[in-house]
Amino acid sequence: MSPCEPLPATKASPSDVSRILLDEFGVTSNAFLPEQQPLSRLPHAYYAPWEAIVSCLSTYLQKHTLRQEVDRLPVLSTEHLTTEPEWRRAYVVLGFLTHAYVWGSDVASEILPPSITIPLLSISDHLSLPPVATYAAVNLWNYSSVSPTLDLTDLDSLTALHTFTGTQDESWFYMVSVAMEAQGGPIIPVMLSALSALQHHDLPTATESINEITSCIHKLGILLDRMDEKCDPEVFYHQIRPFLAGSKNMAGAGLPNGVFYDEGQDGKGEWRQYRGGSNGQSSLIQLFDLVLGVEHVAQGNASPDSYSREKKMESFHREVRGYMPEPHRKFLKFVEGSYPGGLRKGVEDLFATPSTEGNDDEKRNLQEAFTTATKALAEFRNKHLQIVTRYIVIPSRKENKTKGNNLATASSRLPGGDKKTFVGELTGTGGTALLPFLKQSRDETFRAGDFSR
Repeated sequence: MSPCEPLPATKASPSDVSRILLDEFGVTSNAFLPEQQPLSRLPHAYYAPWEAIVSCLSTYLQKHTLRQEVDRLPVLSTEHLTTEPEWRRAYVVLGFLTHAYVWGSDVASEILPPSITIPLLSISDHLSLPPVATYAAVNLWNYSSVSPTLDLTDLDSLTALHTFTGTQDESWFYMVSVAMEAQGGPIIPVMLSALSALQHHDLPTATESINEITSCIHKLGILLDRMDEKCDPEVFYHQIRPFLAGSKNMAGAGLPNGVFYDEGQDGKGEWRQYRGGSNGQSSLIQLFDLVLGVEHVAQGNASPDSYSREKKMESFHREVRGYMPEPHRKFLKFVEGSYPGGLRKGVEDLFATPSTEGNDDEKRNLQEAFTTATKALAEFRNKHLQIVTRYIVIPSRKENKTKGNNLATASSRLPGGDKKTFVGELTGTGGTALLPFLKQSRDETFRAGDFSR
């Protein structure tokens, strides 16, 4: 399929669209979650050493013996990985072992040993993903459901396959995102229908579809509000969050050069810097932005006011697409290329051309529906900001009651002395200047629905 060839709702049935989405872009009825539940274990006995460690990960971390266990691992090849679910499972296992090794003591490790580096680089190359614990590793491919109907929107039926801490809090934190992904599954064909209908000047269909998009965003917000039920902010900030940090912008936490991925042959290897896993790597949230026509320019690391279009710097939102599974990246590129400017551009063009089909009431209803949808997405981002305040900002101001060096605090602030960064500014696990970045993303979403400017 051409990357610029739309999926017109008038030319394909819903089942046809769903099949194309799955075959071409890995988009399932549960959005960007896999079609079947992720493997809970690699089937080949060859990989038993990996499985043995990851199954006891939290215990080894609590005893501070994780690094010794990993150092004793043999360097395993990837030759016995035969299916995509197996490659994903291997990526999850080694992603968790990577972050556990780097952050699993009072002092961060600057060197990743060959027993992880060599197979991880091979797996990452196969999947076209960075060799770190991305959102795909800790969320998309790291869940199990006991729901008899496999309803993944049923948050209470979900459990994380792996956590660093062994706590219910960490599992719940990941599973809220999984349930939200599943909640967004049915809306993806509706989004395409809205875009196609507007291209064909079918205003009633476009308006109806946009109203469904708004309803879906509200449901996502309801799931996000459930974070407090089983995830304690203090546990998250001091115990869970340090393991999610990446190696980019982490000089203050002991990684001034990032992490050296040791390939074990006469010093062969490379210093690498990657962002940590974060919800900013969710293809679903970026899809909402593309469909609605929300334009983001924030880089994440610099002052929001420092951005200049003339500099042609890549925004954070575009950069982190490289941390998404390749089929999902292709889908975002497909939507962006097929419907430039999204719904906002379509609504603008509609009112800019007096001869456009549709009466005034239909046009007014369409514009109101679109503005309501952008406000709903902006309010969703407001909910995220409120959670960040409760789970990061407030705990960062309290005394750490846990023993040892507080890597959560060390990895939470950008280093001073760099004019491009905020001195002492709180950062996200993705390495962004947290509050300014999130506030700007919210404000950019509000502006997408404002036609008065």
